[in-house]
Amino acid sequence: MLKSPTGLAIFDPHTMNPHRYSDAERAAVYRAIYERRDMRHFLPDPVAPELLARLLDAAHHAPSVGFMQPWRFIRVSSMPLRQQIHALVEQERIQTALALGEREDAFMKLKVEGILECGEVLVAALCDQRQQHVFGRRTLPEMDLASLSCAIQNLWLAARVEGLGLGWVSMFEPTALKKLLNMPDDSQPVAILCLGHVASFYDKPMLEQEQWASRLDLNTLLFENTWNTPCR
Repeated sequence: MLKSPTGLAIFDPHTMNPHRYSDAERAAVYRAIYERRDMRHFLPDPVAPELLARLLDAAHHAPSVGFMQPWRFIRVSSMPLRQQIHALVEQERIQTALALGEREDAFMKLKVEGILECGEVLVAALCDQRQQHVFGRRTLPEMDLASLSCAIQNLWLAARVEGLGLGWVSMFEPTALKKLLNMPDDSQPVAILCLGHVASFYDKPMLEQEQWASRLDLNTLLFENTWNTPCR
């Protein structure tokens, strides 16, 4: 019986299922999930073009509600533009620190991005003219955001498999970033993604290592039939 780092059984080799991957393939998938990290420290080494293309193709094969494929990725290859994006993030980092009150000093000691150091910077965004996509979104229009998040997760896991780190930066003023990138009015930037080679991966999520927060017990998040009713 293979178990996850949290002690949960991953699969039972005695259970036959013709659709299952091999033991080694399943173990590799779960390893990528558990070893994925939100990276902030990068090496300046470039990312090979064919590798970047492979990762973006993995992102593009994410599921999307109504098959709308709302994701758009902007590769930021201009260093002056990177510096402008970095300045936007720094402005928001300071405002976030002020909003945290008593945790301001602790927050300011955290490294929250690697925009100027990483091999590649990508801005993940929602497409324009999304209102025409009704399938699956009539009552839940935010499903376009959920779909983009799936694409980012695909990219993240594929990067980890390839030995690259990826960090999701969300500290920016969307309108200012849209203007920098000449984006349509009804599009929406969601994430600045730092991608690149790393010296090593964090043993635990960085914020857990820095004792900012800890992972919640899954049992406290899992209900049965009605809210706050523990699973039997």
